[in-house]
Amino acid sequence: MKEQTAILNNLPIDPLTGSISVPIYQTSTFVQDAPGVHKGFDYARSNNPTRKVLEDTIAQLENGTNGYAFASGLAAIDAVIKLLSAGDEVIAVDDIYGGAFRLFTHVYQKFGISIKYVDTTNAQNVADAVTDKTKLIWIESPTNPTLKISDIEAIAKIAKANNILLCVDNTFASPIAQKPINLGADIVVHSATKYLSGHSDLIAGLVVTATQELGDKIKFVQNASGAILGPFDSWLVIRGIETLSLRIKAHAENAQKVAEYLLEEKLVKNVYYPGLPTHHNHDIAKKQLKFFGGVVTFDLVIDDKELASKIVSSTKLFKLAESLGGVKSLLCLPCEMTHKSIPAEKRYQAGVTDSLIRLSVGLEDADDLIDDLKQAFAVAVNVTADSKSVTA
Repeated sequence: MKEQTAILNNLPIDPLTGSISVPIYQTSTFVQDAPGVHKGFDYARSNNPTRKVLEDTIAQLENGTNGYAFASGLAAIDAVIKLLSAGDEVIAVDDIYGGAFRLFTHVYQKFGISIKYVDTTNAQNVADAVTDKTKLIWIESPTNPTLKISDIEAIAKIAKANNILLCVDNTFASPIAQKPINLGADIVVHSATKYLSGHSDLIAGLVVTATQELGDKIKFVQNASGAILGPFDSWLVIRGIETLSLRIKAHAENAQKVAEYLLEEKLVKNVYYPGLPTHHNHDIAKKQLKFFGGVVTFDLVIDDKELASKIVSSTKLFKLAESLGGVKSLLCLPCEMTHKSIPAEKRYQAGVTDSLIRLSVGLEDADDLIDDLKQAFAVAVNVTADSKSVTA
């Protein structure tokens, strides 16, 4: 059975009414037949039928044993870090999501968990960084925002040889394009806010585990900490997943065309997209990814924040906003938005320059999106030229 067919076929029909749409169980508690005797649900923080369908669905999609839904992507990340203890060490990808950096560095380091940031595009860097205190390796592939690709299979072998957990943030790829558990990962996390929901109308996070033992530990954290996803948002993510494979294919096709256009744009210095043969680790991307994703990032020949700001403020179809993965195209300036919490020196080391612009390529016609970028570049150039003439 093909994946799109399986997604639709595996979503359950409501046994009580025959509803083809998963019911939204908007309830806080469940009536019991006797103390401790119930139908698998007692209190909605611990479990909810709508949330359970989502959790089972993402576990199936990622080929994991268990799935868990959280109130945000960061809540999902937080649940994984809570598997650790004071004195433990995390090896994390250097080009890391700004929110994860903030959580790791400014919250968990205070509790005695040390973080070591490494360029994971070379698996040997990971091997060299391992110590007897390393308990977790954390990678994104592709990364946010420079779309670095790490060899998940090679890093998984390093992790297993040293009895270390490997967690992969699979948000940018989605389980349609990449299945990290198949490549040896122990845990997968998603910001379901992005491609899984696909319509920029909710905040959600998911965790999938490769074993029941790990699943039980995440379940304990989910119930103990309480950062669960509500039933209505669970239903919205389920609805988004129904069209996920169709959307991912279309996002990737559009993004490839936009990336190829940007290669020819005179103002652009570097274009980051795994689908380009010029991309570092393109061969690994071809091996790991079924689709190359819908995010394209580039920086400018003039590394100027004001010029980049003018470009991102001049588009008409690309809307200036944080987040990504929705059907409508978005763009942002990471140095002032998604990655502002990361110190400039560390940001630059990871390739996030002041002029770096991130595109979330939506489902509009690719030619229209390219035309929109062309006119934004033209506006920025004209404004810059006028500004210099006035100054002169």
